[in-house]
Amino acid sequence: MIESLIMLDYRFIAENLEAVKKNIVDRYMKANAEAVAKLFAKRTELSTILQGFQQQRNVNAAAMKGKMEPSDRQALVDEGKKLKESITTAEAELAEAEKELDREARKIPNMAHPDAPVGKEDKDNLEIRRFGEPTKFDFEPLDHVKLGQDLDILDFDTATKVSGIKFYYLKNEAVFLELALVRYALDILQKRGFVPFITPDIAREEILEGIGFNPRGAETNVYSLEGEDACLVGTAEITLGGYYSDTILPREKLPLRMAGLSHCFRREAGAAGQFSRGLYRVHQFTKLEMFVLCVPDESERFHEELLSIEEEIFRSLEIPFRVVETCTGDLGAPAYRKWDLEAWMPGRGDWGEVTSTSNCTDYQSRRLNIRYKDQDGKNKFVHMLNGTAIAVSRGLVAILENFQQKDGSVKLPEALVPYCGFELIRRK
Repeated sequence: MIESLIMLDYRFIAENLEAVKKNIVDRYMKANAEAVAKLFAKRTELSTILQGFQQQRNVNAAAMKGKMEPSDRQALVDEGKKLKESITTAEAELAEAEKELDREARKIPNMAHPDAPVGKEDKDNLEIRRFGEPTKFDFEPLDHVKLGQDLDILDFDTATKVSGIKFYYLKNEAVFLELALVRYALDILQKRGFVPFITPDIAREEILEGIGFNPRGAETNVYSLEGEDACLVGTAEITLGGYYSDTILPREKLPLRMAGLSHCFRREAGAAGQFSRGLYRVHQFTKLEMFVLCVPDESERFHEELLSIEEEIFRSLEIPFRVVETCTGDLGAPAYRKWDLEAWMPGRGDWGEVTSTSNCTDYQSRRLNIRYKDQDGKNKFVHMLNGTAIAVSRGLVAILENFQQKDGSVKLPEALVPYCGFELIRRK
């Protein structure tokens, strides 16, 4: 199914133009599939012309080796000069056409899974299942901002003075809670065969573009470094995805399971309102990311595996959540299919996204040139998947709000107590 749908090379776009155009509309994105098809035809034509000139040059060069009259030799020399000029012109035209084709093709999003609901934003996502029910209290629950301030574990005001809005300090027990969440999730992933990494917080722009991020421009969510061809990463998906760029992997080495711990930096431009306050939407946070490279036939199975790990983590933390299928308009360009976990957050009286997992098929591997040598001896593009093991800031929101007690304290999930060394956060 996937193999026939997502091979978004130029030929696929040209031969499936209407399907590609509909997919762009369904994703509410701006891209010109017709321009790509025309540029692909132009490139093919120019490539054929260039090959013709090159063949004539070879024939001319072979003829020059034979015995002939001086006048005939001069004619071949003159013809050779003309062919050289024609080849130079054809190469320049082909290079320009390829550059324009690549620029337009990079705007084309991945094809969407047939089951992805067609819609524009998260309200159009489709709920699949739930674990638990929204937490009920016999008192008026507080949100994590008030809880954190009362317990002296979160400090937003000083962070605003020092760093700006949407930054925060973790203090006291919250420090150990963050470390506990990371180590707890890491232990689960290591048992599942994931190789742990602590990744750089900076990546080159070409790697971000390969993963599918827009590193610059008014709408970007990325912090670019002035005077550098580099950016702060918004997720370890970027640095894990770039790890094997320009690499041909042996088939027997696949699948590769990677777990990357990093800081994440996001501009979150324009993000405001009740649901974005506190830790829910911040400029910097810690996240443990899962990443998988596999052969195409296995990517759907690994997508299910990543989702099951996310569910295992939040079930064991005893946090109510639901799984939603992400609609086409909320997929982003790279994802073929994406599922989100949304935890119940009493402070907002609603569900809030805490993890997501995406099957990006060969969209990223084509741009990063990550291939494997198949059993038939041919080099083919791997499929690449990612998923959040734990985004600590949102994990903290869910724990603080769901485990708050009537006296203002917060009781920790049982699974985290051995990692923290305490089971209750009390008012100081």
